[in-house]
Amino acid sequence: MTIGTAPEWLGSLFDAIDSKDTETFLEYLTDDAKFRFGSAPAVYGVETIRSAVDGFFDTIKGSSHALTNTLVSGSTLVCEGEVTYQRLNGSELTLPFVNVFELSGKLISHYKIYIDIAPLYAE
Repeated sequence: MTIGTAPEWLGSLFDAIDSKDTETFLEYLTDDAKFRFGSAPAVYGVETIRSAVDGFFDTIKGSSHALTNTLVSGSTLVCEGEVTYQRLNGSELTLPFVNVFELSGKLISHYKIYIDIAPLYAE
């Protein structure tokens, strides 16, 4: 097993997410990428991912990610952190998350987000 350092682009990826910049976010993915957010069904391909991500962005005012740990092993990158969501009603909620990226060169071919997103939509 080879342990490496997180790629330089990781912070920029989360900046794109926190800016709700779907087009820049998609630049980090392969054309045939697989994407799964929490317990939602996986979606495949850039166009389907664009639709899913835009749909999610429409449900929040914004977000801010803080990474606390990263691990790289071969072509797998794991990052752990907390995300603070700004709800449409103005309130905020911070949740823990873990992302697992399977890389193909410098792009993400499989993007898995492990988070319990239910509290974001609870009243």
